[in-house]
Amino acid sequence: MRLIILGSGTSFGIPQIGCHCPVCVSTDSRDRRTRVSALVEGDGGGRILIDTPPELRLQLVAAKVDSVDAVLYTHDHADHVQGIDDLRAMSVRFGRLPVYGSAETIERLAQRFGYIFDESIVAAPGTPKPELTTVPLKPEREVKIAGLATTPIPLEHGPSTVYAYRIGPIGYVTDVKAVPARAVALLKGVRVLVLNALFERPHPTHLSIPEAIDVARAVGAERTLLTHLTHTTSHAELVSRLPPGVEPAYDGLTVTF
Repeated sequence: MRLIILGSGTSFGIPQIGCHCPVCVSTDSRDRRTRVSALVEGDGGGRILIDTPPELRLQLVAAKVDSVDAVLYTHDHADHVQGIDDLRAMSVRFGRLPVYGSAETIERLAQRFGYIFDESIVAAPGTPKPELTTVPLKPEREVKIAGLATTPIPLEHGPSTVYAYRIGPIGYVTDVKAVPARAVALLKGVRVLVLNALFERPHPTHLSIPEAIDVARAVGAERTLLTHLTHTTSHAELVSRLPPGVEPAYDGLTVTF
């Protein structure tokens, strides 16, 4: 089994437009963070893509990924969905792709990207569109997706609800403010936990770095990777002070089981 962190940055991306702070001008490649997404590949070869951020094409090309079997959406915010048109390249070559998420997320995607999801809109000859089949998921109900046992876990992201996912031994939790005891129980036993961590200070809709460390300790994964990182902390600086078992993710980081 394999996990690839395709993107590890906050909604602004790093470097941030117009910013010349030490992290944004850093020469450390691990400080160049595209918007968050990940890929999970099972032992049988099934591939699940989590979210379609604006840089999706660049991320998949860099990771040498030419096809996926399914897409999971955490929620419908722009930094997680605006690369959806890049699924066109795969659906044209390999056929319709199933996309999964909460019923609310699926409905909002259909509203925002009518040219994709409205079957009455027919693409002009020579101008293909992504061919996608939507599958709403029920919270906390395990399903098999691309051959992998997957459980959606609803969590709060300010006024919105997002889905975290447990995919076998992997927990993927992004854009959440808190991970209550019920969710911790569903994540117990994962070997790798991917967890959003924004600033040192509290934030109204995201875990702070100290809060993320507390969640990591509660879940107890062998390895916790912090994602959705900002330009307030460099990779090297985070590595120097995070506790054992907790580390910053970076674009292209690959974990193989």
